[in-house]
Amino acid sequence: MKYLVLVPDGVADEPLKELGGKTPLEAARTPNMDQMAKEGLSGLVRTIPEGMAPGSDVGNLSVLGYNPRLNFSGRAPLEAANLGIILKGNEIAFRCNLVTVRDNTMIDYSSGHISVDEAAEIMKTIDEKFSDDVVKFYVGKSYRHIAVVKAEKVADFQKIKCTPPHDIMGQKIDSYLPSGARASVLIDYMERAKPVLQNHPVNQLRLGLKKEPATMLWFWGQGTKPDLQTFKERFGLEGSVISAVDLVNGIARLTGLTIINVPGATGYYDTNYAGKAEYALDSLKTRDFIFVHVEATDEAGHNGDARAKIEAIENFDREIVGRALDYGRKHKDVRILVTPDHPTPVAKRTHTSAPVPFVMCGKNIESNGLGSYNELSAQAVGIRFASGEDMIKYFLKG
Repeated sequence: MKYLVLVPDGVADEPLKELGGKTPLEAARTPNMDQMAKEGLSGLVRTIPEGMAPGSDVGNLSVLGYNPRLNFSGRAPLEAANLGIILKGNEIAFRCNLVTVRDNTMIDYSSGHISVDEAAEIMKTIDEKFSDDVVKFYVGKSYRHIAVVKAEKVADFQKIKCTPPHDIMGQKIDSYLPSGARASVLIDYMERAKPVLQNHPVNQLRLGLKKEPATMLWFWGQGTKPDLQTFKERFGLEGSVISAVDLVNGIARLTGLTIINVPGATGYYDTNYAGKAEYALDSLKTRDFIFVHVEATDEAGHNGDARAKIEAIENFDREIVGRALDYGRKHKDVRILVTPDHPTPVAKRTHTSAPVPFVMCGKNIESNGLGSYNELSAQAVGIRFASGEDMIKYFLKG
């Protein structure tokens, strides 16, 4: 049996007045996902356990069949793993965003979606000037980077209250700065980095081009080294992951799944949808499981851009789901699952914990008679799976 899990990150949404009371998923043209709903099983799945913060870290672990309550220590360690950072017992990793703060207000959590090369130049300077015996800075991709803190009492840093920058767009940052017993350590690096960022040649050039500069470092998502059973040990399958973001690829490394790099996969609107599908299907020649993650839908939600989200949904449906269905029609033993990891409503511009719509079809999956794939249709069925773990176990049982 071949298993395809296709994840449009944050695609679930809420009705929008500008779309006539529809969600972006309802408003988009999605003939392939609708066909899956006609042929297969649809409903709601709770990917974010009650009481846990909604995020792609928790959500993707859940969709991959892991229990976040048992297997999640923080977002940053997952991303660190993809950078080859092996955390020691006295180390804790923080996500370190390059953000745009102006007039003490969070303007952009991504510094205008700064390019990989531009961000690398900036973070190399930050590493050279500020890495020391306490904190080490690592270059990631675009606005997403890692800082590792050494401490005698790691638990003190784990308890620091940090806020994801995409949760406070347009808000004053004063009450969202790191807080807690050791928060002053982080704030000191944030303050000392400001003049370096302000005068950095990359930012000067971005200002000249009317682009948002990276004006501040922002720490969040901290955690210690996670302990994860491999996917093969857990489910008996060899598999691969395709994603443009370190978080998902970090989960892959920690669970023993093979990472497939696709040319042109950017993690943004311009990602190579068709390439992801082609590489995914090619991987099934040698492995039985493929997990394809697309970030564009989530980014559109964070940007509050309904039209961009609709376009990303339609690209995902046409280029990835359509090709997957074609593959399924040509091969007998195939199952396909489409599910987001969490909602990212356009109006809220951040993640929520609401259950998300899923649809699966293929060998021995009976239809429950829905004619379309969207939040409204799934809500009519109600919660079919109490967790992503339950959903994946059902999906892989055939």
